[in-house]
Amino acid sequence: MEVRAELLKSIWYAFTSLDTEDSGKVSKSQLKVLSHNLYSVLRIPHNQAALEQHFSDDDDGPVSSQGYMPYLNKFILDKVVEGTFEKEEVDALCWTLCSKKNYRPNTNGTAVLSNKDAEFLWCLFNFLTEDKYPLVLVPEEVEYLLKKICAVLNVELNSVDLEEFWTQECVREGMSVWSFLELVNSGVLGRGLDRERLSSAIEDVYREIVGNVLKEGYLWKKGHLRRNWTERWFCLKPSSLCYYTSEDRKECKGSIELDNNCCVEVLPEREGKRCMFCVKTLNKTYEMSAPDSKQRQEWTAAIQLAIRLRSEGKSSLHKELKARRQEVREERERRRTLREQETQRLQDLQGEKEQKQAELELLKEAQKQAQASLLQEEERRRKQHEELQRALEDQLREAEEARASMREEMALKELEAERQRRRIRELEELQQRLEEALHQEIKARQDEENYRYTQARLLAEEEEKTKALLSLQEEQEELLEQMQKEKRELRRDMEEKAHALEEAHKQLENIRASRHRVDQDIAAAQRKQRQASTSVKHWNVQMTRLMHPIGPGDRRASAPAMRVPSLGDGGLLATRGSIKETDRHNGDGEGKREDGENPRVLHKTYSEPV
Repeated sequence: MEVRAELLKSIWYAFTSLDTEDSGKVSKSQLKVLSHNLYSVLRIPHNQAALEQHFSDDDDGPVSSQGYMPYLNKFILDKVVEGTFEKEEVDALCWTLCSKKNYRPNTNGTAVLSNKDAEFLWCLFNFLTEDKYPLVLVPEEVEYLLKKICAVLNVELNSVDLEEFWTQECVREGMSVWSFLELVNSGVLGRGLDRERLSSAIEDVYREIVGNVLKEGYLWKKGHLRRNWTERWFCLKPSSLCYYTSEDRKECKGSIELDNNCCVEVLPEREGKRCMFCVKTLNKTYEMSAPDSKQRQEWTAAIQLAIRLRSEGKSSLHKELKARRQEVREERERRRTLREQETQRLQDLQGEKEQKQAELELLKEAQKQAQASLLQEEERRRKQHEELQRALEDQLREAEEARASMREEMALKELEAERQRRRIRELEELQQRLEEALHQEIKARQDEENYRYTQARLLAEEEEKTKALLSLQEEQEELLEQMQKEKRELRRDMEEKAHALEEAHKQLENIRASRHRVDQDIAAAQRKQRQASTSVKHWNVQMTRLMHPIGPGDRRASAPAMRVPSLGDGGLLATRGSIKETDRHNGDGEGKREDGENPRVLHKTYSEPV
């Protein structure tokens, strides 16, 4: 996530530099070129089909940063693998694009920064800014960076020009990188500095902060095979200690990987080498010699710091320091807000105190007026007393005999004077009670303010509850109206059902009457059927007797000769007809009898010859 955020800062500058009209949008052709260059510097396989497909819509207009971000995240940043590309190449590409539009050094030859120095400062600016767009640097971080460069240059920061620059309205909340470069070109780091010296200092600060170099310099190193001492240029980072043949860092002779198992120790002088120390790993021990004891102390402290950062899982010292400074700023801002709130509260209290003081002054003035009126009253009474005394003296001189009465009058006056003194004491006590009442009234007013605040809060809560109650009452009225409607519908359905029930009762009564009549008809038919069945049985007996065959030896002398009627005789036919008529009267349409005989069988019997 840290690499992604740092890449987004640089790409944001490249995107805004392509926005020539400052409209927040860039043409699609320029975005295609930018995407192609990002593919190249980030070592990502080119996906030309995805690029064409993303920008293949019918809209040929420019694209905003929000429209470009989905493609940038999905096809570029999501495929970035840390360690497969050089961050410096990405910064160089983005600086080339944005510097042509925004960086305008002085053309009169007063600019102190070269293009490479400006690029280094641009990278340092991006490193120290927060992940908030547009990217600005707070004044504290600007001063930190300038002091860092001045410390390398071993010069004093020009605080006067810096203070004048901070007074401008446009930089109080934050400074853009182009304003920062303009500030450095104005000579805030010092007048008459050598450009090569300034470039070297900026590069050193760049390598320390952005390049994550904790310390670098020449040290003598003892070889493992030949055991000879060779001077090497060492470069210390939180993860490794690399050494090169020279300070141009073109040929790396080796690297010492630092982890939790490594340690650094100071060694005594031997083999003619002073200020020795060693770095121990699990497999090897590397012996080195510093130019002096100060350098040895700095190197051992830096190596221990790198080992600590590696053990804590931190990849950069200055990122940790940046986070700490940001926390300090946030804490300072929080304290400033608290101070402002406390100041406002004190001002409110001071206003209340002044108001109460004014009220107290009014009360004191009223008390003074009361005392003045009391003094006037006492003076008037004193004058009156003196007048009375003079009158008494005159009276004493005039008549000695009225002395007794005058003494009594004087006693009365003394009693009155005692009452007046007692009255004065009562007034003093009343004044004291008034002062106490004044304090109580002040306290009561404070309590009243609290009660009013509580009452306002309760009224607000009561208003909210009233609104809720009104809404509930409206819902209840709607429910009551709906229940009345449903009740009317139920009453109408009950009336219809009652009417249908009455109709059913009437039909049931009719059916019952019909059933009673049918039962009477069935009973009559059954009576007729029984009568017919009796007649049929009687006739069957007669027919059986008539149809019994008589043999030759059965003739009786006394019995008259009887002729058996044949089928063709009319008497038999009449008998058959009377039987059928009886069946019709009995309503037996199917010809069944109670004794189970069938008229068809009888007909067959009658048809047989005798």
